[in-house]
Amino acid sequence: MNPVLSSGAREDQLGKRTDIPFFDQSETFRRLWPEIRENCVRVMDDGKFSHGSMVAELERALERWTGARHVVGVNSGTDALVLLLRAAGLRPGDEVVVPAYTFVATATAVVHAGGVPVFADIEPHGYGIDPGSVERAVTERTRAVMPVHLFDSLADMEGVTRVARAHGLTVLEDSAEAIGMRSGGTHAGLLSTGGVLSFFPAKTLGAVGDAGALLTDDDAVAETARMTRHHGRSGRTLAAFPGISNPTVVTGCNSKMDDLQAAVLLAKLARLDADIARRSELSHRYDQRLRDLPGVRAVPGDAPHAPGRDRVVYVHLVEVDDRDALAAHLAAAGIGTEVYYPRPLHLQPCFAHLGYRPGDFPRAERVCRSALALPLHADLTDAQIDRVCDEVERFLTGGTR
Repeated sequence: MNPVLSSGAREDQLGKRTDIPFFDQSETFRRLWPEIRENCVRVMDDGKFSHGSMVAELERALERWTGARHVVGVNSGTDALVLLLRAAGLRPGDEVVVPAYTFVATATAVVHAGGVPVFADIEPHGYGIDPGSVERAVTERTRAVMPVHLFDSLADMEGVTRVARAHGLTVLEDSAEAIGMRSGGTHAGLLSTGGVLSFFPAKTLGAVGDAGALLTDDDAVAETARMTRHHGRSGRTLAAFPGISNPTVVTGCNSKMDDLQAAVLLAKLARLDADIARRSELSHRYDQRLRDLPGVRAVPGDAPHAPGRDRVVYVHLVEVDDRDALAAHLAAAGIGTEVYYPRPLHLQPCFAHLGYRPGDFPRAERVCRSALALPLHADLTDAQIDRVCDEVERFLTGGTR
């Protein structure tokens, strides 16, 4: 049997048997292997393994699926953020307001693009950036605000946009987790100047390694990103920034997408709608089983969702006071979990020089202490979800029913 298609129990990093891994796509690959193999053979026959015809085919397919005018494939979601910030005109020293509760790449991308991250707290009910906290974070050096669409919901784009307009700020979206999320029919990442997608393997649409994309309706942003991902080249020559009266040569980087990743993603894209629907079913099953248990403070299904916004579940969180003990209990039962995220960004050592202190963003800090992600992917069975819920209930009720 091809090892990429193997299934069954796994081992965690300490070698402990995990009967229900946090993430596993072996069944997906078993089902899609003929299509994946055919696409990979096409890549081999073409002989162009990076930035080739398969990547271009994926870009066009994603433009149709998301409704984006432009999709620019790159080698990771993180690079997509850096290229988006640069293409949107971020200058050295410009401040970008980002949430304190998100993956570290949201803020480090700002640094790598030459800017300075400025943090804001999250909403009282939900995990998106709080527009009121954004308002308080704005200074004369602020150039942009970058909300993050986390886990299963869009950020409050209406509120963020109001603040941005009042201060003349550019809005960009870290939509790395948000494929399939829409507001009024408009896909995440297209509710502003531009956004990104990550195709990290565990994402709703995942590759077999790192890959990402930038999406935008802005022609100049797209063209600059295309050049920047390929050492500043347009075709085989160095190119100038578009729309600048006194153009200079783009100092680009090497962030091209591999065609083998595009081959996998194209095969999986055909099943994306079905996978999104299955994730929703599994998340709803979690909601029904867990929402009334003692000690469960929040589950995603309890959060308000505005009319016209499509909920797409990438991660299913529960919040409990003794999060680490629950994670240990589930690990002992052979169930994998993940902590999203163990420390808020304003308290990360790499940002200590910015001068933030514990207590600055209490909602973000609380969630970092209490949130635990349970297994969620399209290959899970109802019986596996029930087993996870049984163990959560056993932990929270002391073994009673």
